[in-house]
Amino acid sequence: MTAPADHLRTRSDGGRAVEYPPAPEPLAVAVYDNHTHLEIADGAMPLTPHEHLERAASVGVAGAVQVGTDVATSRWSAEMAAREPRLLAAVALHPNEAPELDARGELDAAIDVIDELAAQPRVRAVGETGLDFYRTGDEGRDAQFRSFEAHLDIAKRHGIALQIHDRDAHDEVVATLRRAGAPDTTIFHCFSGDAELARLAADAGWYCSFAGNVTFKNAENLRAALRVLPRELLLVETDAPYLTPVPLRGRPNAPYLVPHTMRFLADTLDADLDELCAQVAENTVRAYGSWDDGLAADAAGSA
Repeated sequence: MTAPADHLRTRSDGGRAVEYPPAPEPLAVAVYDNHTHLEIADGAMPLTPHEHLERAASVGVAGAVQVGTDVATSRWSAEMAAREPRLLAAVALHPNEAPELDARGELDAAIDVIDELAAQPRVRAVGETGLDFYRTGDEGRDAQFRSFEAHLDIAKRHGIALQIHDRDAHDEVVATLRRAGAPDTTIFHCFSGDAELARLAADAGWYCSFAGNVTFKNAENLRAALRVLPRELLLVETDAPYLTPVPLRGRPNAPYLVPHTMRFLADTLDADLDELCAQVAENTVRAYGSWDDGLAADAAGSA
């Protein structure tokens, strides 16, 4: 399916012929969505990246990290962040991409492109990279490990954060981080572990980012992890257009829906919402740097 203008692609299931939800009550203290995919069109009337960011700003979501999963989306993410003050970029090859690239003899060349993109000033993370044993069988694991370790090296050499995709591979991800050496700023995107993994991450100083799935009825493991995680290591994300929070499941997700997840996090932690938002915003800027730095001259002039 051809993606609409302003997008690279549609959802792999063709998108959903449903409307975006109404805007939530704005947050009084602004936060950031630290993992989103604005290149993917979704819903009956897909929003452009600009429309996403306008809606987000109107409800107290000051900016987002736009995340690549292959060469094309990583280039797109870097280009968007270079001219859009409300976006930073993360670039990488998704772990499920690595076996396919390796089978075609293209993995090393693709990693080289990610390395080049990571040098750009508005690219603040290498991600999403990691290990995914849910979709990839034993035959693809060697390529995933090779790609993951190469991404670790890129993040460390460029001095930027690492965003980890970890699905059904907790032990192997942690072992790889310990063996190869984790970057100074390491983030478990869409944290999917339990309290034990959260404690391990906390001991290592790794951030854990929670998405809308923390609101799902069957996600008590995520809520248990949230309760033991030090708040200075807490981040929030959408992973949009996926993982729309309760009570909006089945409708497209977007950065402007972060307030639903933030309010759920505050309720779960019995925390003051404004104080928690301030902490999460501080954590996010500490992890990625300022959204005001590194803009192209024409973008900075129009901000």
